[in-house]
Amino acid sequence: MKVIHANSLSATIDALNDAFFMGRSLSRGERTEAVRWISSRQGSKDSYRGMFAPTSLDYRRGIRLFTGEKVVSGAAIGHILGEEASRALILLNGSPVAREALKRSNRGMIKALASCETRSRVRGFYCCGICTAALWRHLAVGGLNRSRERLSAGLKVLKKYRDGTGKWRRFPFYYTLLALSEIDGKQALDELHYVAPRCERLLGRYRAKNKIATRRRMLLQRILAM
Repeated sequence: MKVIHANSLSATIDALNDAFFMGRSLSRGERTEAVRWISSRQGSKDSYRGMFAPTSLDYRRGIRLFTGEKVVSGAAIGHILGEEASRALILLNGSPVAREALKRSNRGMIKALASCETRSRVRGFYCCGICTAALWRHLAVGGLNRSRERLSAGLKVLKKYRDGTGKWRRFPFYYTLLALSEIDGKQALDELHYVAPRCERLLGRYRAKNKIATRRRMLLQRILAM
């Protein structure tokens, strides 16, 4: 499996997320190369708040998330790939170079979140539903700071956006499911129980063997097994 796609941070993150999701081991060489390449993109002129920069191709073509949703807004592309790249570096358990890159990368997002917080009130929602789910995926692996508090605050917001049909307003269904599947605790389980009947109905829809259908089917199966 090719991991590094030098012309696309999106394709590189997708390859890594596929390995993480499928439980496929990466060789030491693949991990080292990925850590170095992602770290090298921290703070460049096209990065969002000093995080890890998408490539010009990512911005020009738009990106698809791991669960298939398309993103075309430049700000959303920069933010989401920044969060996803940070998450990948944490899961790769990289070198001191990677840890330093993460430390520098985190400053901008922590500042953005803290700008509308107080010492006693954190913020677990950022910009829009799709950007918030990306933030949660980063927080769920211990990224940024005050991660548990921010996740709890964010899930309280999510509950308010239930639409009564097994979905949420403003939040993309599958990408939000993916984030919830990675968050520990009763709040996340409550949301998964809320969507479980819809997940069961959707399961039979994804019989094709293309990449996105396979991922969505596996995700639905995991949700229903929780």
